[in-house]
Amino acid sequence: MRKITFLIVVLVALMHMGCTKKRMQPNIIFLLTDDQRWDAMGCAGNPYIQTPNMDKLAEGGVQFTKAYVTTPICAISRASILSGQYAWRHGIEDFATSFNDSAYQYTYPMLLKKAGYKIGFIGKYGVGKGKDFPVKEYDYWRCFPGQGYYWHKDSLGRNIHLTKIIGAQALEFLERYGDKGPFCLSVSFKAPHSQDGDPRQYLYDSAYTNLYKKQLFPMSETADSFYWNTFPESFRENNEGRIRWKIRFETPEKYQTSLAGYYRLIYGADIQIARIRKYLKTHHLEKNTIIMLMGDNGYYLGEHGLAGKWYGHEESLRVPLIIYDPALPVKEKGKRRNDYVLNIDIAPTILDYAGVDIPASMQGKSLRKLVCGPVKDWRKEFMIEHRFKYKTIPRSEGVVSNEWRYVHFIDRDTTYEWLFDINNDPYEINNLAKDSTLQPVKNKLIKRLQEMKRIYK
Repeated sequence: MRKITFLIVVLVALMHMGCTKKRMQPNIIFLLTDDQRWDAMGCAGNPYIQTPNMDKLAEGGVQFTKAYVTTPICAISRASILSGQYAWRHGIEDFATSFNDSAYQYTYPMLLKKAGYKIGFIGKYGVGKGKDFPVKEYDYWRCFPGQGYYWHKDSLGRNIHLTKIIGAQALEFLERYGDKGPFCLSVSFKAPHSQDGDPRQYLYDSAYTNLYKKQLFPMSETADSFYWNTFPESFRENNEGRIRWKIRFETPEKYQTSLAGYYRLIYGADIQIARIRKYLKTHHLEKNTIIMLMGDNGYYLGEHGLAGKWYGHEESLRVPLIIYDPALPVKEKGKRRNDYVLNIDIAPTILDYAGVDIPASMQGKSLRKLVCGPVKDWRKEFMIEHRFKYKTIPRSEGVVSNEWRYVHFIDRDTTYEWLFDINNDPYEINNLAKDSTLQPVKNKLIKRLQEMKRIYK
């Protein structure tokens, strides 16, 4: 009997070696899409979108079904990803501010560099102005300032889509550094972000024009103008989310065109993932390369009469997150985790996989153990914030728990609040902030928000 028990213990230990055993420093590829919401993947249950390679990553890895960003806007979320910190601490609240030199040394790429990793960054960097980019810190740097442009000319004057360029640059990095010790490559797609200022908005690769050509997409539950009109005038007046809604979703025709374009851009990124994985396999790198895929923020597709992100609804905050570790035990492959995980968890997770100490300045938590199974006392709530000062985007802050979502607006009307019962009202239709019977609940959430602001400063 003792022998049988011993064998069981040994077998269990062997099955979890990929999670706990020290191993050769793995290569790490972090893939970041821009404005891809959580349900814009086939593996997330979307019956219309085609993302075969994202789906394969999920089949061989772990998919986090409750992944969120702490600030739903590109630049600030990317700063949180790099630093493992809330904006409340890293202090980057716009598109112009960069990390200072001292703070940047505690971002995950710099810490990996000190640990002997070859590091590369490709695509939309998003933090600070181009003149401030840390180009010299990297072994390979191919980032563009601002939002960038989808169409470029190659050496023969032919049009080439940015997503393909980014994919080719990823392969170039692998060719140069794939066999030179451990590497960390950050690939930051512009897709599926709109091309701001262009009336067509979603400038997908023309090779995918026929994709979704005959598909009719159903509109969301809360796309009706009724839901937009439930907001007070202080929120509706000169609101960027509504301005962009008119460009993208105002008519059924615009909705169908926009959604097809958005999905085609995601498909383009999906194809580049396949190219990267093929290279890894061909060059015998796949068995020691961890791949992570995440979106930088969520995205309204007409819900609540809005487009873009910025606000505290589920559509704006929730993102895809997949972690593929080739050393993952077979029984864990294809699993889904329903715990709250955040963009601030990416940096500590990458460091943990690399065997690098996680600095105390990071406020996120490593997901490495969670990849392999439930973790006791995991977070049950998190803070959200949007402090970017812009005249057409009301600022806000709040708390999301397992039961409630509370949002307080900082300017325009400082008495304006949201309170949603997220289990019984998944579409966040009924704002309960003024329900007197729920005042104790709201007060508790307000108190918790203030506590979090003290903790995370």
